[in-house]
This record gives sequence, structure tokens and C-alpha cells, in this order.
Amino acid sequence: MRKLLFVIMCVLALLIGAYPLLYAFVEHKHTFLGSKSPEILHNIIWKTAFFAHIIFGGLALFIGWRQFGSSFRNKYIRIHRKLGSLYVIAVVISSVAAIYMGFYANGGLISAMGFISLGGIWLMTTLMAVGQIRKGNVVMHQQFMIYSYACTFAAVTLRLWYPLLTNITGDPENSYIAVAWLCWVPNLLIAYFINKRIAVI
Repeated sequence: MRKLLFVIMCVLALLIGAYPLLYAFVEHKHTFLGSKSPEILHNIIWKTAFFAHIIFGGLALFIGWRQFGSSFRNKYIRIHRKLGSLYVIAVVISSVAAIYMGFYANGGLISAMGFISLGGIWLMTTLMAVGQIRKGNVVMHQQFMIYSYACTFAAVTLRLWYPLLTNITGDPENSYIAVAWLCWVPNLLIAYFINKRIAVI
């Protein structure tokens, strides 16, 4: 069951990680950009942050899952380190962009707080993971990276929660406000229990 869940997670990460490619083939009015006001769409800083967020966030999601699994890490330690460095760079860029974008989030203050909190925690856990491995604290590094990827995986869970809640409630606006928190808080709770198991081992 655990292996099956991991495979499902990897497939979803690869699919959503490739999501930014959608913007090269689909008219923007049919994407998330279609929900934004003309004023925001003409804001060069916001638009730059948006594309930085989805491109580098997609990259982090696409490569991050491969860092898990001791057999891969032990056999390909140099690849693990290079992928890890690329992941950290991608997260730093995407999370900073996400924090900025959070101030313009659909749904008002509650959803803005949710997305800004996610961006801040994502950035913080990733940098703390880097700090721990530089000190030689491998277990702590692994635990913070699990928290980091739980935040990265919010890109997937957002796209699972939102249509589900919208179909149940028939209220897209309030569903989006709820998803601003649901997309990452349960992920971190799951990461917490995974880390408790690692600490015991």
C-alpha cells in the first residue's frame, strides 16, 4: 500500500509539474489568468512573479519526489546533491514569487493569508533543510525536506480539493478560500507523522 501511494504521488507530481507547459498551448483566458482582473494582468511585476512561480514551482514538484528513497540516495549521491541544489533554487524563486502573489489572491484576506503562509513556510523549511545538511544533521535535513516537499505538493492537492469542494458545495468562491488552507495544512500534518516515524527509526 505504501509503495502504491508513493507511485500515485509521483505520477501526480509529474503531471502537475508539467502544468506550466499548458500556458504555451492554451489561450490565457482559459487558464487561471482568466480569473484575474485586467489591472492585475497589466501589472508586469505580478505577471513576472506568476510565471516564475509556476515554472520554478513546477520544476521543484517535477524533480523533488526523486529525492526520496534511501536506495537512490545511497547509490547516486552526486545526482541527489545536484538535484537537491536545483530543487532549493527552484523553491526559493517560486516561494518568494508566491508570497508576493498571495497579496493579490482571489478570495480576499482569508485566502491571501493562506497562500502567504504557505509561501513563507515553504521557503523557511527548505532553507532550514539546507542549514541542517551543512551542519551534518542528515535526519533533520530529511525531516525539513519532507516538510518542504509537503508544501511543494500543495500544487497537486489544490487541484484535487478545489474541484471536489466546488462540486459538493456549488460555491466556487468559498471553495477557493477553503482550498487556500486545505491545499497545504493536511499535507504538513501528514509530513509531521512521517517525520515522527523517521525520528523513531
